[in-house]
Amino acid sequence: MKLKLRLTIAIFLQFFIWGAWLITIGRFWFENRHWSGTSFGAIFSTMGIAALFMPALMGVVADKWVSAQKLYGALHLAGGVMLALLPIANSPEQMFWMMMLTMVCYMPTLSLAITVAYNALKQAGLDVIRDYPPIRVWGTIGFIAAMWTTSLLGLETSPGQFYIAAAAALVLGLYAFTLPPAPPLMGQAPSRSLIDVLGLSSFRLLRDRNMAVFFFFAMLLGAALQLTNAYGGTFLGEFGNDPEYAGTLAVRYPAIIMSISQVSETLFILTIPFFLKRFGIKTVMTLSMLAWFLRFGLFAYGDPGAGLWMIVLSCIVYGMAFDFFNISGSLFVEQQSDPRIRASAQGLFMLMTNGIGAILGSAVSGWMIDRWFTAADGSKDWHGIWVTFALYALAMAVAFVPLFKHRHERGSTTPAPGPL
Repeated sequence: MKLKLRLTIAIFLQFFIWGAWLITIGRFWFENRHWSGTSFGAIFSTMGIAALFMPALMGVVADKWVSAQKLYGALHLAGGVMLALLPIANSPEQMFWMMMLTMVCYMPTLSLAITVAYNALKQAGLDVIRDYPPIRVWGTIGFIAAMWTTSLLGLETSPGQFYIAAAAALVLGLYAFTLPPAPPLMGQAPSRSLIDVLGLSSFRLLRDRNMAVFFFFAMLLGAALQLTNAYGGTFLGEFGNDPEYAGTLAVRYPAIIMSISQVSETLFILTIPFFLKRFGIKTVMTLSMLAWFLRFGLFAYGDPGAGLWMIVLSCIVYGMAFDFFNISGSLFVEQQSDPRIRASAQGLFMLMTNGIGAILGSAVSGWMIDRWFTAADGSKDWHGIWVTFALYALAMAVAFVPLFKHRHERGSTTPAPGPL
């Protein structure tokens, strides 16, 4: 089997695992278990908590003791077992701790997958920049395929979504041991301090006011991402309680409708070089914030009937909202960082978006929905929820423009390096 195909299979399964439950767990939580929104916010915070320390910790293990592909496989095998056990949780507290263990296993595999793929491509003499992106696209396709599988099998409110994810994780865990070896290299590299290994040296970037502002807003955008992941599928599913919409396509297969977001994501990736070259990172990030405003605002006024076009348009806008801060932001960090700390700088970007941002977005939104937007009978004021989220995104854009002072040279994709 050719190397690129082998890596494509791994990346496809990597995101298939996540897509099988990430968008639909809200329906399982609220419609099957009937637990509270505050507790649900805590469930989503487990991803952020795990992202705070596990990628760095497992990176040290892979650098020093265990081949990356073996560690990658072992974590997926353990994560597969935990996914299969999730349905036995009979309280929000049990679910929280079991999900925490699941995320402790899964979150470091996101970076280990990149390590294994980069190492294999370089060992084969291939160009990582040219050859990895077409492989990574299959991760998004895997995410979409998982959402469709869960939806078409009618498992959006069922524990079955976790069993599908568990099966994929176990398959990938075994398959990982067949991938090209990525042995520990720390002994062959110059000695590094513990601070460097943990990526803490990148915090010197925050001494630059402009970079501090950038990372702060990256954190706020990370929170916005959690809002759509946590509540999008649940929002559509609850229209099923209204006889007017009960039989509509969006209610029967909400995960399929939501998968339009991932299709859009793959397309907007291709536009990033044009927008960065012509307009620069400040405009691109502002467009992302405005896209989040439209994403949430269209949800606020859309419905599965005559308003379905607004929901579909919201999903299309998602591609710009996600890519223009996540991928463009990563490129900006790469160009602004001293070459000696570029890897740890990317770790800081992940910490702010998938770590702190995810935790804040999950916890605050869950508390807010319980406090102000949930009636005594458990029904939710989705219009009010999405309008609030939309105003949050708009406030970000209004504040970002005057606070982030970055000069862009038109025609250049490389921002001028900032001081450390």
